[in-house]
Amino acid sequence: MHLLKRCRSRAKIRFSAVAATVNVIGLGLIGGSIASALTKRGWRVYGEDADSAVTQEALSLGLLAYSGLDPDAAITFVTTPATAIPPVVHRALAHTSGLVTDVGSVKGTICSEVLDPRFVGGHPMAGSELHGLSGSDPELFVGATWVLTPTKTTSDDAFRGVAEVVKILGAEVMVLDPDRHDHLVALVSHLPHLTAATMMGIASKESEENLAVLRLAAGGFRDMTRVASGSAPIWIDICRENRQSIVGALDEMIAGLSHMREIVDRGRYDELLSHLQRAREARANLPGRIAVLSDVVEVRVPISDRSGSAAEIFAIAAELGVNIANFEVAHSVEGSSGVLVLIVEAQAAELFRGGLMARGFRPAVQRLQ
Repeated sequence: MHLLKRCRSRAKIRFSAVAATVNVIGLGLIGGSIASALTKRGWRVYGEDADSAVTQEALSLGLLAYSGLDPDAAITFVTTPATAIPPVVHRALAHTSGLVTDVGSVKGTICSEVLDPRFVGGHPMAGSELHGLSGSDPELFVGATWVLTPTKTTSDDAFRGVAEVVKILGAEVMVLDPDRHDHLVALVSHLPHLTAATMMGIASKESEENLAVLRLAAGGFRDMTRVASGSAPIWIDICRENRQSIVGALDEMIAGLSHMREIVDRGRYDELLSHLQRAREARANLPGRIAVLSDVVEVRVPISDRSGSAAEIFAIAAELGVNIANFEVAHSVEGSSGVLVLIVEAQAAELFRGGLMARGFRPAVQRLQ
């Protein structure tokens, strides 16, 4: 663990030493939380919002050091509504020299439209029932999963830089293909929201005839419909941008509910019990937020000097469910190759090693003392 701590410290110091400035475009809950978190960690934060009053509020709260954009900032976060992201990303790339990333919950469109090697698509899986700048929290991303969606045009240095800042914010990096990301979030994020909204709609309609309905809405109903309290306008953009994947997820839900209806209607209670037990077991196996690792190994993987090689290894880790606690890229003096050094849980080392070898990599595993 002593070496792991040193690795974490070195990564932070290396990036912070050359990247003390960040731009944040869009100062809602996520943008405000990024600004707050990096300000708290000693970064100089520039920012702007379409509403100048919000920018002034962020300055008065101390979340920003300056309004506007620093053209020399090491990284720019684009945290605007989904449909506004592509043009804002292009503007950020044109007017700044550093890395650019976004936080949109739909990745396919933006990643297909922006092919600049300095851009890395991103999506923090974090949120709050609070809205806007007033809900910003510097610890919002601690322990959360932050998905990065690099493409074949993304440079490894850009991927590494964005991933390091994500870890400075306290999040764990997961790498997914943009279209794969959109399919999965439609299932685990977008579908639950639309389902909750539908349940609330049914209950609200019923309450017009029976005022006791909403008063009877206790724990289970409240838990299942909590996400329906989220900001409604952003879901129009999400459904517009991820329509195909969301419709597919809704079709699966409709088919599943139709099957459940048939089971209940026909009194097939043994089948119902089996179905509920499987659901209970699956729910119990949902991973919680990643804990601090206590038994780790170092995995060193030779990589070629080409865009996407480091991201491919992270994608393999995501497929296998392997948590990467820390990493760094060591370039060779010749410049044609390098070594990706990763810190992972010891119990997952052989699984990870096998997965890497199956994809043509030559990993070396060493236990840390």
